[in-house]
Amino acid sequence: MKEYKYDLVIIGGGPAGMSAAVEAAEQDIQKILIIERDSQLGGILQQCIHDGFGIHRFGQRLSGCEYAQRYIDLLAEKNVDVALNTMVLELTEKKELYTVNSKEGMMHITAKAVILAMGCRERTASQVSICGSRPAGVLTAGSVQRYINVEGYIPGKRAVILGSGDIGLIMARRMTLEGIRVLGVFEAAPAPGGLTRNIVQCLEDYHIPLTLSHTVTQVHGKQRIEGVTVSEVGPGFEPVSGTERYIPCDLLVLAVGLIPENELSKGAGVRLDPKTKGPVVDNCMMTSVPGIFAAGNVSVVFDLVDFVSETGVIAARGAAGYIRGELSDHPEYIDVLAKENINFLIPQRIRKDAAEKSRIFLRVRKPMKKNELICMGNGKIIGKKRAIHAAPSEMMTISVTPGAVDEVDVMVREVQL
Repeated sequence: MKEYKYDLVIIGGGPAGMSAAVEAAEQDIQKILIIERDSQLGGILQQCIHDGFGIHRFGQRLSGCEYAQRYIDLLAEKNVDVALNTMVLELTEKKELYTVNSKEGMMHITAKAVILAMGCRERTASQVSICGSRPAGVLTAGSVQRYINVEGYIPGKRAVILGSGDIGLIMARRMTLEGIRVLGVFEAAPAPGGLTRNIVQCLEDYHIPLTLSHTVTQVHGKQRIEGVTVSEVGPGFEPVSGTERYIPCDLLVLAVGLIPENELSKGAGVRLDPKTKGPVVDNCMMTSVPGIFAAGNVSVVFDLVDFVSETGVIAARGAAGYIRGELSDHPEYIDVLAKENINFLIPQRIRKDAAEKSRIFLRVRKPMKKNELICMGNGKIIGKKRAIHAAPSEMMTISVTPGAVDEVDVMVREVQL
């Protein structure tokens, strides 16, 4: 088994991993390695040919491929090693990695710090309890995106989309442009799960119906899907008897949410948050295991790639400080708590010795129009931000300097602006 030693190892070569590597190099970290299991860098961006990326990061509307290429070009200017087609089999709490590829076989890599940037995975049919057989033609939205945009295949002619996640909405437009008839988008929740701009640009502009509080309860067909049964759901998301209707189709596209990819995190003993499904992190993006950091969708599912890259930068600065001995392994923390109308947030804690402002990312529980995002510490307001719109599908952010407080309570309230 080959042995390698690095200062910093980044697992994942998507937008979080690449931005972390670029920032780490700018922080004068010498030996940096990106491990990517695909044949090229970029992660999911390589199959995102639509625009809307990079507005915050680069001040331009870029396609996913263009956004990825920006970082690939930046990486080429830095002294960063990249291992493609390489799978990480195991990560230990001592920051040891066991990897494998077809060229070098098994490898043992030790690092001073590790950044987790593995992204997230899509929920599948079995995870949303759809009854019926398992015929061909039931695919996740990401799989359909890859088939059409990368492989050049048309997976069906009449499609039903379950879930209103952003990838599903984008693929509703993409399939329509490729001649696939999209019969409708069905969402079990009473509010859409995707960005407002995608609802407008991908559904309304193409006259694709969105039906809320409805779900697919059965798949019909044996070898190939022949149709689905759609039912209305009640407040507890249980199907309402008597509301069933049959829709003939040859393609069911699932856009039913994303889950952070954390099998390696669990193996390393990283504590996970039951709300975000990702690691518990501090303001430096360090997990509960000293020296292991998390960035991007592996920490929480973001709506914008710009935020993903931002967390990569924060994690890289934290890792650089850890490698240089500037960050304590076991610091004192201020807990950041999700209070009124907050579904979840990161970071879940802030170091008491934090000198700079800490960026908090959060999602609300329900849609609100005029609202005020407030951070409280010891009964006093330490951060406030007003907005005219808030939705569970859209990430909100605020930067705070806690100071000498016991905890930070974060809440969103409706107000008259």
